[in-house]
Amino acid sequence: MRFGLFLNESQKPDALGRLRERIARGADDGFSSVWMSHTFGLDTLTALAVIGSQVPGIELGTGVVPTYPRHPAALAQQALTVNAVLDGRLALGIGLSHQIVIEGMYGMSFDRPARHMREYLSILMPLVRGENAAFEGETLTGRLGLNTPGPRDMPVLIAALAPRMLKLAGEVADGTVLWMTGARTVAEHVAPAVTEAARAAGRPAPRIVCALPVCVTDDAEAARALAAERFEIYGQLPSYRAVLDREGAEGPADVAIIGDEDEVGARIEALAKAGVTDFVAAEYSPDTRTRDFLKSLL
Repeated sequence: MRFGLFLNESQKPDALGRLRERIARGADDGFSSVWMSHTFGLDTLTALAVIGSQVPGIELGTGVVPTYPRHPAALAQQALTVNAVLDGRLALGIGLSHQIVIEGMYGMSFDRPARHMREYLSILMPLVRGENAAFEGETLTGRLGLNTPGPRDMPVLIAALAPRMLKLAGEVADGTVLWMTGARTVAEHVAPAVTEAARAAGRPAPRIVCALPVCVTDDAEAARALAAERFEIYGQLPSYRAVLDREGAEGPADVAIIGDEDEVGARIEALAKAGVTDFVAAEYSPDTRTRDFLKSLL
C-alpha cells in the first residue's frame, strides 16, 4: 500500500506558496503522492501544474475535480496539458460533486448522475489515451481528437460509492478515490465491486485510493470532537451520508483514524487488508506527532 497526503488549500493570499511548501515537505518526507480537492478557491489542476513544475518526483492527484460544468474534451485537454508539465505525474480524480452544488449553485441538471458519468467517461477516456472520441449520448456528445503532447498513461479515477459508479470505476476508469469511507465498507462493498468490474472487462487491477482524517494523539476524545466539528458537512451530504451509514458510523468522527500510534497503525493496516492500494492521510492535528508516525510507516 502506498501512502499519500491530502492537502487543503490555504485561504490566505499566499496560498500557492503555502501549498508548494507542503507538497515539497511531503516529497522530502518520502510520501508517494499528494492530493487536493477542487472547491471554490484555487483551480486545482492549474495550481498543481504551477507547483508540480517546482517540486519533482511526487505524484499529484485531484481528489476530485467535478465533471460539471466542464465538457469532457475540455477537461481531457487541460489534464493532458498538466500531465505534460508534470512529466507524467498527474492522477486525475473526477467526481459528480453534489446536487446542492450542481443544481443549487450552477443551475444545471443533476438528473441521473450515473448516466452522466458513463457518458462523460465515454468521451474522456479515449481522449486521454490518445484516441479519437466518437460518442453521442443523451446528454453529451464528443466527436474529436486531441494532439496535446505528453504521456498517455495518466490514471483516471472516479469518486465512486454507489454500485453503478463502482462498476464504472473498474470497468472504464482506472479505479476509485474515496473520502469518508471506512475499512469495513471498502472490504465488503468497494473493493469487491470495483475489482470484479475490472476483471470482467479485462482491465488491470484498479487503484483504490482511500483518504481519511488522521490524528495520532493520547487525547482521543478531544480529537474526535475536533473531527466532528471540522468535517461536519460530510455527514450531511447524501452521498457521504450513505457511505457512513453503510459503515455504521454516526458521523465523520467515527471513520476518522484517531488514537495513539498502536491504534492508528492497526486502523491503517485494516485498510490495507481491505484492499486499499493508496492510503491518503488528511492530517488535522496541530503538532508533528501524526506526521512523524506516518513517516515511520513508509
